[in-house]
Amino acid sequence: MASTQFNLYEAKTQLSSLVERAAKGEDIVIAKSGKPLVKMVPVDSAVVSARVFGRNLLGVTHLAEDFDAPLQDEVLRDFGL
Repeated sequence: MASTQFNLYEAKTQLSSLVERAAKGEDIVIAKSGKPLVKMVPVDSAVVSARVFGRNLLGVTHLAEDFDAPLQDEVLRDFGL
């Protein structure tokens, strides 16, 4: 499908409709002073994955099993509780 070019001001005023068009497969090019800057294309659904509880998008965060366990008395005293 061919790309359609819009100037930056026009793209700002029509962003919702341009996003819809891009989601349907149309390449939308946004230009400033006639010079193309960016291209909006649909996201490949294979790239978007479900979030896993306790992990960030890179998968490096871990929540300990005792994350929500009661705190020790000495820690509670330090917080004035």
